[in-house]
Amino acid sequence: MNRKKALLAVTGVFAVGAIAYGAYWATALRHAQSTDDAYVNGNVVQITSQVPGTVIAVAADDTDFVKAGTPLVELDTADAKVALEQAESNLAKTQRQVRNLYATSAQLAATVRQRDAERARAEDDLHRRERLAASGFISKEALQHDRTSLSVAEAASSAARQQLAAQQALVDNTTIDSHPDVRAAAARVREASLALSRTTIAAPVSGYVAKRAVQLGQRVAPGAPLMAVISLDDVWVDANFKEGQLKQMRVGQPVKLTADLYGNKLEYHGKVAGFGAGTGGAFALLPAQNASGNWVKIVQRVPVRISLERDELAAHPLQVGLSMQVAVDTHDQSGDRLPHVAQNRLSPRS
Repeated sequence: MNRKKALLAVTGVFAVGAIAYGAYWATALRHAQSTDDAYVNGNVVQITSQVPGTVIAVAADDTDFVKAGTPLVELDTADAKVALEQAESNLAKTQRQVRNLYATSAQLAATVRQRDAERARAEDDLHRRERLAASGFISKEALQHDRTSLSVAEAASSAARQQLAAQQALVDNTTIDSHPDVRAAAARVREASLALSRTTIAAPVSGYVAKRAVQLGQRVAPGAPLMAVISLDDVWVDANFKEGQLKQMRVGQPVKLTADLYGNKLEYHGKVAGFGAGTGGAFALLPAQNASGNWVKIVQRVPVRISLERDELAAHPLQVGLSMQVAVDTHDQSGDRLPHVAQNRLSPRS
């Protein structure tokens, strides 16, 4: 009899447990998707040179924290200073040449007025000679000479006008400062000044230095990677969920996360920020050739970006690459899985 009661009690316990688990699954577990295939990610800002030069100073090393604007690498400035001096000299020379163009225009305008006066005088002389020739006081030869003089004066006047027009074409609708030659020379000065300023390579963001490759005395070329700066204030988590887990996921759903670094007692909170446009395999260096004859079906994973609370990150910093445990609460499915909302992440120019 006692054995029968014990069996009934055990059966009841199992039944209650099954009912409790079923209720818990119906209310919570079926609305949660979790994965341990998740890692911290962040912006790795590459530090490169924009101008060629020889490294004369390196102000930061791996693991150092640097603030935005802090000089990281100094290049030799001798060549850049010489180029700037040459550009400034060329600008001064060009300004003098342009002033000479304006002065020449004024001189040619005066020449035109002189040639016009000479032509008018030749016309008056010819008219007087024609009246005298009609009365027989001068010979036809003298009259022809006056006509030739008028033709020469008209040609000289026309030539002077053409020279003035050609000169004015070089300076019309401009001032000395707005003249194309001066503006081009000024642009070369700004270019040389910019190249000089770029001999000091500063940190574009605040963060930690990593992957330092530059050395003193090294000759660097534009675009060569020197080091990297990683900002740990704005990291996120890339969680790789199986394709069957994505059906109920939406952007904005709440997420709970734990880091292997701190253990399960410390919990982070975040939100689903977006979904990858393809599976990890689709963007692999050597994507799978699914059309081949030896194809084997493999469950694919899709990266899901999860944003983290900044105050929690400040209290318990994370580093890029750390492993995370992720659980997404899928109760709220009011949003779109792939919303068509354009994001403008460019900061406005000052």
